[in-house]
Amino acid sequence: MAASYRRYTPDQELLLPPSLHDWLPEGHLAYFIADVAGQMDLREFHERYEQGGPRNQPFDPGMMVRVLLYAYATGTFSSRRIARKLEEDVAYRVLAAGNFPAHRTIAEFRQQNLQAFEKLFVQVVRVARGAGAKRLGMLAVDGTKLRANASKHKAMSYGRMREKEVELEAAIAALMARAAAQDAAEDREHGAENRGDELPEELRRREQRLKAIRAAKARLEARQAEADGKQGRTPGDGRKGKGRKSFARAYGVPAGKAQDNFTDPESRIMKTGEGFQQCYNAQAAVEAGSQIIVAAELNNCAADSGQLLPVVAAARAATGRKPQAVLADAGYRAEANFSALAKQRIPAYVALGREGKTPAHAASPPQPAVARMAARMATAAGQAHYRRRKAIVEPVFGWIKHALGFRRFSLRGENNARSEWRLICTAVNLRRMHRIQHT
Repeated sequence: MAASYRRYTPDQELLLPPSLHDWLPEGHLAYFIADVAGQMDLREFHERYEQGGPRNQPFDPGMMVRVLLYAYATGTFSSRRIARKLEEDVAYRVLAAGNFPAHRTIAEFRQQNLQAFEKLFVQVVRVARGAGAKRLGMLAVDGTKLRANASKHKAMSYGRMREKEVELEAAIAALMARAAAQDAAEDREHGAENRGDELPEELRRREQRLKAIRAAKARLEARQAEADGKQGRTPGDGRKGKGRKSFARAYGVPAGKAQDNFTDPESRIMKTGEGFQQCYNAQAAVEAGSQIIVAAELNNCAADSGQLLPVVAAARAATGRKPQAVLADAGYRAEANFSALAKQRIPAYVALGREGKTPAHAASPPQPAVARMAARMATAAGQAHYRRRKAIVEPVFGWIKHALGFRRFSLRGENNARSEWRLICTAVNLRRMHRIQHT
């Protein structure tokens, strides 16, 4: 007996146009993001269009915001991939409601509204806090290295820059001499018909390279001069300081190994699980009860210690509440951090050394705040609080890097990378809120 199949007629036309909402199940993440976006203040996204003037009719900013939030929440960060999803993915088509912005339009909208997207992060945190507990509980703070939109192979050390500068100057001089000799020979053969100001392609390329190297050298020197100034040095010090103190380098002269990147000069070489990469240091404060990210900061310093206080301050600003306690690993150990948190009456549980190793908390000069932290961490209660840290914050970085695949920024420059970091954290919060609502 022949098998009986369910009806399948792919060429059958529909009598009435279907509703895309019928193709997306109730409670889908796309609906949730659309609903939350509808509660947000999106006036800043509309402001640039309110001046009027001649232009093509723009896409509705509310639609663009919903599409970008959903894209980041589902691991799609490329504007080209988002544009393809708008044609192929039912959820995107529901959110776009028949609109198909090109990838350039999506990329430009994201770039032009970075500051507005940053403010959405705070709005989403407040929506999450309003829907959940009224108190801000324990915060776990941690950082992760995310690759910049630049290759470490596009970086050069200061010592190599100085060598390359001399090489390029000599090569440019030789090319100029050769070009002048060729022009003179052509004038003798054909007459003075050439203008003589044409720039050979090889010469143009080398001059552009020399210009880029000199700009990178200047950035390194300015950075080093700033660091030397913070140490109390002055341009007239040379290699000698006050008293018997001396320096290995003259004021404002970087070490030979100091590097600058030509593609994204604001990024830095940092150690990661995949070796040394061109990165930014992304920071997050995660609330224990909800695992909502309540602060998202970023800088180009590989060390975490200077970020604890700014992250806690950002969390307080976003939520309007003081955390019950702060948990952090040994990377945030600093006398100034512990002293400032104590003045704010925020209990902190911060490791003083790597796990499995005995911390050396004795210091000279004495550090009373570090000593108090050592005593607190030696108690059973202190250890119990600290053990919660990994389970609170590290899964969030796992969602971002492994579940969503966000390991590299699409935008260049520290400010742009910070805005994109807050955008991905906003999207992760929306996913978390959706999951909480449906569990």
